[in-house]
Amino acid sequence: MSFVDVPDVFIGSTDDDHTFVVLNRPLRGANRVLTAAGFTARKVHGRTVYLLPPGMPEDANEKAGIAMYGLLAHTHDLVDLSRTTRWNPKEPAPAPDLRFTFTGPVLTATAATDEARSLLGRHGFTPSADGTSYGLVIPVDELGLLSVVVRAEAHAHADGINVRIDLGIPTPDAIPAPPLAPSSPVTGSPAAGPTRRRCH
Repeated sequence: MSFVDVPDVFIGSTDDDHTFVVLNRPLRGANRVLTAAGFTARKVHGRTVYLLPPGMPEDANEKAGIAMYGLLAHTHDLVDLSRTTRWNPKEPAPAPDLRFTFTGPVLTATAATDEARSLLGRHGFTPSADGTSYGLVIPVDELGLLSVVVRAEAHAHADGINVRIDLGIPTPDAIPAPPLAPSSPVTGSPAAGPTRRRCH
């Protein structure tokens, strides 16, 4: 399982600037909502992924926003970690004060300002031995990783700290395959989902 598979809807960006949407459960009308917003459906490793090609950030922002609001009519379990829809298209993309990087199941962070370093400490990150990056003190699963990033990004946004999130997915072909269906039902109460990232 990947962090991409945690919420009902995951919106992200590849390193080559595609914006993508992964649906982790069937949602009524989702295909119509996404294709009407300009996304193209494509099969990747056996799952349907909806893609916007690289283009003007304002176009990606508008199209992803239209899709997001359409999908929110059917689920609130939606996480948006796309970076392609974040910056002002009238300005160059700023250097981030805070950067989160997913490398498979590992999450690291770097901070360029004291304010960003302080924020990382408040969200459970500690500096590496050489002080060049930060990691989580307590190991967590994919749900935990996603929750930490979503909360920290929202906090940073509220404080005016510029954030970049790199998902470690170079191209759409590298979007992970869906998890195998469990052979038997899982019992117990469902885990609480991550706090949702701000809408467009």
